[in-house]
Amino acid sequence: MIDPIVAVTILLMAGVTYLTRIGGYVLLRNRVLSKRATAVMEAAPGCVLISVIAPDFVSNNPADLLALAITIFAATRFSMLPTVVIGIASAGICRALIG
Repeated sequence: MIDPIVAVTILLMAGVTYLTRIGGYVLLRNRVLSKRATAVMEAAPGCVLISVIAPDFVSNNPADLLALAITIFAATRFSMLPTVVIGIASAGICRALIG
């Protein structure tokens, strides 16, 4: 059974992510945005995701640090979806192999 505090936390994080995603569009709906401003608006949910998972990587665990390095490298080469998939896969593989 899931702890009620964990469930509420997950729901609140989902709500913040959703509000971050649509908040800028709602506030700026009557304005024409430049390509750069549009790119910033599309990147905001990724920033929320990073803020949620980043504390896990501040550790002395070599598997997590290696997975972080792989994910950062992937982020410089690929778009968001492949980077997330590579990050999850590298974390799983590194934790299985290194511990």
